[in-house]
Amino acid sequence: MAPSTRPFWTISSRRLASAAAITLLVGLTPVLGGAPAGARPPSSAPCSTNPTARLSTVPSPETALGFPLGIGQDRVVTNDEIRAYLGAVDTASDRVVTGVLGSSVLGRPLPYAVVSNERNVRPAALRKIADDVRDLRDPRRTSRREAARTAADSPAIVWVTGNVHGGEKSGADAALKTLYELAAGLSCAVAERNDNLVTIIVPTQNPDGRDASRRQNEFGFDLNRDWFARTQQETDSKLELMRRYPPQVFVDAHEMGGRQYFFPPNADPIHHEIAGEAVDWINRIGAANKAGFGYHGACDEVVTSECYFNYDTYDLFFMGYGDTVPAAGFGAAGMTFEKGSASAVADRVQQQFHTQWSTLGWAAANRYEVLTDYYRIWTDALAQGRAGALEPNEVVQPTNEVQFPVPDITIRSYFLLPHRQLADVRQLVERLRRMDVEVYEVQQPTRVRSAHVFGGRTASNVTVPKGAYWIPMDQPQKHWIQAIMGEDPYTPFPYFYDVSSWSNPLLMGVPTLYTGDDVRPRAQLVRRIEGGRTAPAWHRGSYGYPLDSAAAAELTFRLLGRGVPLVRDEGSGVARLAANRLTREVDELAESLGVTLTPGGPAAGTRLELPDVGLFQGTGISTTAGSHGEARYVLGERWGLDLTPVTTADINDNTATFTGRTVLLVPDGSSATGGLTAAGQANLRAWIAQGHTYVGLRNEGTRLARAAGLTSTTEKARPTGYQVIGSHLRVDVDHGSPVAAGRPAEDFEFNNNDPILNPSTTGTNVLRYPTGDTFWANGYTVGVDALRGTAAVVDEPTGDGRAVLFAFNPLFRAYNENGLHLVANALLAPAGAGPAGRGAPPTATAVDPARAAAAAAPVAENLGGEWRPITIEVANADLARTRTIVERFTGAARTSAAGGSAYLVIPNPEGLLADEHPFLGDLVRALRDARVPLRSVVA
Repeated sequence: MAPSTRPFWTISSRRLASAAAITLLVGLTPVLGGAPAGARPPSSAPCSTNPTARLSTVPSPETALGFPLGIGQDRVVTNDEIRAYLGAVDTASDRVVTGVLGSSVLGRPLPYAVVSNERNVRPAALRKIADDVRDLRDPRRTSRREAARTAADSPAIVWVTGNVHGGEKSGADAALKTLYELAAGLSCAVAERNDNLVTIIVPTQNPDGRDASRRQNEFGFDLNRDWFARTQQETDSKLELMRRYPPQVFVDAHEMGGRQYFFPPNADPIHHEIAGEAVDWINRIGAANKAGFGYHGACDEVVTSECYFNYDTYDLFFMGYGDTVPAAGFGAAGMTFEKGSASAVADRVQQQFHTQWSTLGWAAANRYEVLTDYYRIWTDALAQGRAGALEPNEVVQPTNEVQFPVPDITIRSYFLLPHRQLADVRQLVERLRRMDVEVYEVQQPTRVRSAHVFGGRTASNVTVPKGAYWIPMDQPQKHWIQAIMGEDPYTPFPYFYDVSSWSNPLLMGVPTLYTGDDVRPRAQLVRRIEGGRTAPAWHRGSYGYPLDSAAAAELTFRLLGRGVPLVRDEGSGVARLAANRLTREVDELAESLGVTLTPGGPAAGTRLELPDVGLFQGTGISTTAGSHGEARYVLGERWGLDLTPVTTADINDNTATFTGRTVLLVPDGSSATGGLTAAGQANLRAWIAQGHTYVGLRNEGTRLARAAGLTSTTEKARPTGYQVIGSHLRVDVDHGSPVAAGRPAEDFEFNNNDPILNPSTTGTNVLRYPTGDTFWANGYTVGVDALRGTAAVVDEPTGDGRAVLFAFNPLFRAYNENGLHLVANALLAPAGAGPAGRGAPPTATAVDPARAAAAAAPVAENLGGEWRPITIEVANADLARTRTIVERFTGAARTSAAGGSAYLVIPNPEGLLADEHPFLGDLVRALRDARVPLRSVVA
């Protein structure tokens, strides 16, 4: 079942080149030899043995752009030049059609090209190829005979993409070179690729970042971390085109520090649900890329074997990458290629072109096997789903072993329960459906004899109510279901390039259970998102909805922004609007968000006010990166709030830009004070005391508040070796604060090596990690017991206002819906409703003694100035030689030892990721070359 959605992609009209206009540069020779058994027949057109033979009517990049790609020049193409060149080739070649798959945040188009032989790109033929390949993904509807016919007759689909990180530009330039060779080449090598493949070329996935030479998009999102959540429009439209043309091979071209080139085999860990066939293709493509590497001499004047490396640095684990999602979600050989940005532009482009061309050559030569095995991937997924079997872990690096195997459990079904947060439940259903997962709504109560409730608990004889959503594993997308729904990803090996957990039910706080029982409830296939008005209301009545989810919060802000009056019953948490304010537009908005509007009595309760939010922009904060960009996206783009930049100077000088706001949000950052003077801190306290709200996120948000005397929390030093690599933990919820409205008594939150906060003695500890048996964590953690009893969210009163402090980043990548709802509660909390009886200071300048003591306490040493430190763990016996190697790269590393391990912590004040860091990749490779066993590397 492929859910119907509005396509984001379009294909341009195309002028076919006249046969009379085609001039051959050299003589042609027919293809020699017969086709291998089972292979599709070659094109009827003859091909040339001369590899340089090309059509003169197709403009080369040098002709069209005025400079050669990757041949001695030192500039890259612009977005305008990319679009112009794709259009020029489309016009000149009958092997190419182009289109636009969507647009960027700033409205720049995202162009793509489809390349194959003349027969394959005709509209009807291209539709049939896409349909046949999609049919391979559902063995329930496609017989083995039909699959064999497709494998024999159809080309495979290969994607070549680049520039997902805006400053990593060479992949896009190389993609234009690849396009030209496929469109103009007359050699047999070109014919083999065009006869056996349909190649989708997306030169740039991030045009806004490319223009700005910035890694992130305009909202500060790393688009290579956005794939499963699809929060950004660039990602969302790309995935819709992938559903149209599902890849068997997917290339994502990047750049990194240094001069070398990386292509697979990958570093461990590999996510266990990625099919073995895809891993095999990836490894074999890596071998093909090695052959002749340094094509055109672009090898930086070192020996060819030293130009590239494999295995190290780049894993195939987190389900947000441009290799893992094509692999797990589409069954493709998803691959990250990385070229060192210290090389000259010419070298970068030539080496990126080589790997693209070699990959296409391997895929063309192995097309029949790939399509045959592609069908097998989905057949095996169905069989595993019926049996409730999970794919086992594997490692690919020769020196590694599986350390944490997938447990021996059976999962045949997931159930999303509708007890609360129904709008977020429906948002998750829609996310699954838009990756071709079949989801069913339960039509009558169903008994489950043996269930596992998310959070590590078991239950017997559970009744799943009518209205719950059922996700059977007995379907082709079994791998994808487990990859994003699983309570734990079961990392086999402790090397982390990103987070170690992203369980969607836990991120969203959705009540979920799974079972190994063979349960077949009476259920109906979900075909569209549900929500909106259920029945007409009395003309003096109202429509209500529970404000207990991120989706309901979004509806609330958007209605307030349209001037629709809303009230909230503080007891039930239900928000209401008068019946006469329900327009068709409001009803459609509620439906799109999955919010059910239920008719009721008159609209009564506390009036909700639209917050006037100031977004703190302290010294050195980028507005298009990290937490600041996430706030601009969530609060501004999605919630529709007007965000006013508030600077350090505005607070220090008490300007109207600051004092005129009702809320100040301080994003995460590396400053302990935000640059506030003593006067600025007093101004901040006075402003809060007047009934305003301060919202502080993670390091800078909590530290600035502490320095200003707004909280009695202090930071607890992390124990040696402490690691919480993007994991979920259970928290207890204190409903004494309105920030907890709509949350259950126990909840889950996402922790990514966040500061550890001792509980407040002057406020409400809204979220707190348990101390007893209910303490629970998933993902990869070391020393996590240090969090027991500490605070995750604190609500601190000052006068008539409050400071709400988050130890974690609730806006993280905009996919932590649990956190988003808490932020919404903080913004909507009524003025003058600070927690009672907690010792709120009587005046703005009188700081509670406990808060004064907290302000004087030092920031925990192992956090100061190291916003995202790099930690390398080795055995104690290996410390000396490890330190010797590390000192070749940096003299700033600190060492410590605990429990038989030694830890080297390298400051990383800019919070650089591994592929951004100037020497981390080279350092890890140097350690491996010296045969130092790495117990873990966290970046």
